[in-house]
Amino acid sequence: MDRRSFLLGTSTLALSQLLFGCGGNNQTQLKVQLLKGSIPGQVVNQFHKGLQQQVQLKFTPVEQIQGLFQQLQNWQQKPKATDEQGWKRFIPFMQGQKTADADLVTLGDYWLKAAIEQKLIQPLQEVQGNQLKQWSALDEKWKLLVTRNEQGNLDTQGKVWGAPYRWGSTVIVYNRDKLRKLGWTPKDWSDLWRDGVQQQISLLNQPREVIGLVLKKLGKSYNTENLDQVPDLEKELQTLNQQVKFYSSNNYLEPLIMGDTWLAVGWSSDVLPVLGRYPQLGAVIPQSGTAIWADLWVRPAGITTKSSLSDQWIDFCWQPSTAKQISVLTKSNSPISTNITASDIPEPLWSLLESDVYDGREVFDKSEFLLPLPPSAIKQYESLFAKIKV
Repeated sequence: MDRRSFLLGTSTLALSQLLFGCGGNNQTQLKVQLLKGSIPGQVVNQFHKGLQQQVQLKFTPVEQIQGLFQQLQNWQQKPKATDEQGWKRFIPFMQGQKTADADLVTLGDYWLKAAIEQKLIQPLQEVQGNQLKQWSALDEKWKLLVTRNEQGNLDTQGKVWGAPYRWGSTVIVYNRDKLRKLGWTPKDWSDLWRDGVQQQISLLNQPREVIGLVLKKLGKSYNTENLDQVPDLEKELQTLNQQVKFYSSNNYLEPLIMGDTWLAVGWSSDVLPVLGRYPQLGAVIPQSGTAIWADLWVRPAGITTKSSLSDQWIDFCWQPSTAKQISVLTKSNSPISTNITASDIPEPLWSLLESDVYDGREVFDKSEFLLPLPPSAIKQYESLFAKIKV
């Protein structure tokens, strides 16, 4: 599961690169493969200008986190005996490359366990290490998220496997014009069960997200392992399903804009960029808490260079002024306190961006990351989700 786990399209093949610094084989390099749109180009430029040595920065954006994860996998694959002359040679990160071609890569927090288990990445540091100078500025919730054991599970005695640099949440987005005649706007998950919106809602096509929001409505955790022990869960899901027009993880905004649906559950990374362009749309973070996602910097396995450049880049992203830029320009929240004010961002986005780890402490404390679950629990989620959609 991933909030952007779509099939690789042709747009992935036509990626531009942010390149700063003159060439030269002997020049120190920092190579970063990042999620497209998650870091503004001017931030990279500022980092380059602030370096004390001559460095070449190569930042290559990739369309989807799934593509970045597959790239990490490809770097660790043993070369095949047969000569690959098929379709894979046309995809840059599927050309049988033996070693990683990046010092840092963007990965979503949901993929972290799999990346650790499959030995695709290496720790950024020991928990007690001091390479990352800004580590202490992170809220404890972020430190816990990326401190894991060798199996990829949360472990306060583990190692630091990722550096969060921006985050967002699952939100309710709605068409103001359609709901005005009903006399209310959504505030919490329970509003999805209201009269008047039957067959007017779209939900994400993701078991953890849909079942999770119902669990949240019932006062339970998104990460509940035994669904059989939650009274009325299936009944609530069946009732919610009657309100749903369709399930989709990528095509839920256009019907809402057109008025074909009235409410949708979606990811803030999709929703925030369109709010300013379509004033008929509003969005809210449910008051009882929601699911949180994070974009992380991870270090591919096999990178042996001892250059401190990658640590410098991570620390630069965690500086308050840089974190504020990333947050405002990419329309996301920051794991670092940024002191964003209403004048920094358009009004439609304020209610969604003010909920960072300090300004929106109450809602943030109620919200949860989608943490790894045992295979038996995952099967429960998938089975129940398939059952209620029939």
